[in-house]
Amino acid sequence: CTQVVRVINLRTSRSDPTAYAGGLRSSVHRLTYSTILLDLDHTLLDSHASEAAAFAHTMAIAGVDDVDAVFPTYDAINNELWRAVERGETTPTELRLTRFERFVAATGVDADPSRLADAFVYGLGAFGDLYPEARSALEQLAAGATLAMVTNGLRSIQTDRIERLDLGRFFDAVIISEATGVSKPDPRIFDITFAELGEPDRATAVMVGDSLSSDIAGGRNAGIATCWYNPNRSVDARSGDVTHEVASLSQLPALLVS
Repeated sequence: CTQVVRVINLRTSRSDPTAYAGGLRSSVHRLTYSTILLDLDHTLLDSHASEAAAFAHTMAIAGVDDVDAVFPTYDAINNELWRAVERGETTPTELRLTRFERFVAATGVDADPSRLADAFVYGLGAFGDLYPEARSALEQLAAGATLAMVTNGLRSIQTDRIERLDLGRFFDAVIISEATGVSKPDPRIFDITFAELGEPDRATAVMVGDSLSSDIAGGRNAGIATCWYNPNRSVDARSGDVTHEVASLSQLPALLVS
């Protein structure tokens, strides 16, 4: 669904640009953005809950009773493969099956990896919800800017989630890495996004996401401002590359569009 775009001029805030009160930090004078790119997993969507439910569903099909005993093995394999995706060493399409091939080999679970992969993909699309503040934040952001979703993931999972959670109405473009053939932090996925949006001015664009290695590095590679969603208020040396930082999604509208 096409949103009505309202371009807002840059303006300067009188607030301390380095303040981190109430979980909000900005390394520049506060700007108003006309184009906002948002990540999905772990930013808008509670992906931990979605993954836990999908994994339990998958293990039930495999006949595994003690899900907690085998989840850490899956989690380590999955995280390493997603890091490989970010490095350009594999793709989400390859990851879909590889993680369960490695999981079966590591745990000895007697199940067909392809069947597990199919069950897990179904579960990720069918289970999980947005973070409590996400929908309100999206409504306010969409009223003042053009929004695009830029997500590293499998097309079938992300499209199922977007449809089930009625997210499409907020976004002028939805860019999924499996569909484009490139993943964040590769700047080419941002080039695709900006082309889809009609090449808006990158000086008034910002990337919002939870991952320093994917979202923030990707935004920096694309030459745009960044906003790190850091609800746990983690300390990371890489956060020096962040333009803005928030601990709550509810802080985004006031920071970015008003």
